[in-house]
Amino acid sequence: MSFPGSGLAKGLAVTLRTMTKRSVTAQYPDVQPDLAPRTRGVIGLFEENCTVCMLCARECPDWCIYIDSHKETVPPAAPGGRERSRNVLDRFAIDFALCMYCGICIEVCPFDALFWSPEFEYAETDIRDLTHERDKLREWMWTVPEPPALDPAAEEPKELAAARKAADKLAAQQQAEAEAARAGTAEADRDRATDQHRPDTPGEGT
Repeated sequence: MSFPGSGLAKGLAVTLRTMTKRSVTAQYPDVQPDLAPRTRGVIGLFEENCTVCMLCARECPDWCIYIDSHKETVPPAAPGGRERSRNVLDRFAIDFALCMYCGICIEVCPFDALFWSPEFEYAETDIRDLTHERDKLREWMWTVPEPPALDPAAEEPKELAAARKAADKLAAQQQAEAEAARAGTAEADRDRATDQHRPDTPGEGT
């Protein structure tokens, strides 16, 4: 049960507590703010990883990603092989005037071509300049922070576990083959030494 004026008393109490604290003013832009590690500032493009799969453009709810590409024929890697075709990126642009920074494009990219950068100082006087082409998106990659260290108690990713298991199996196979080769060489050396020290057998009729 609340008493009349209890809400006003609570509000005044909050005001009094705030008045007794020292105010802190952020001296921006002279002093840069301390941003959280996962700050969503701008999106950087690592072009080498992009395969023009178009997943980011299809999943973008704002349709602010523009991608153009063409196909090229790749000669066979070995004689008698078959020619292959690949997608070549011509344009990759993001309109940050439409982007709502949901991060869906980064999450759905299967090849790690898009990354969050904490940079946020890219305001423009012309809205058309907020469309960043791939060269500008590539420049943002240099501001992407390193990923945080993994928790030592965390479970190892399945991809790393499978790769390590395959590498250990291959190393064990190579070691077994090397030991077998050494054993065969040692046995051949022993047989050769035995033949050299064996006395000559007298011929028949002597």
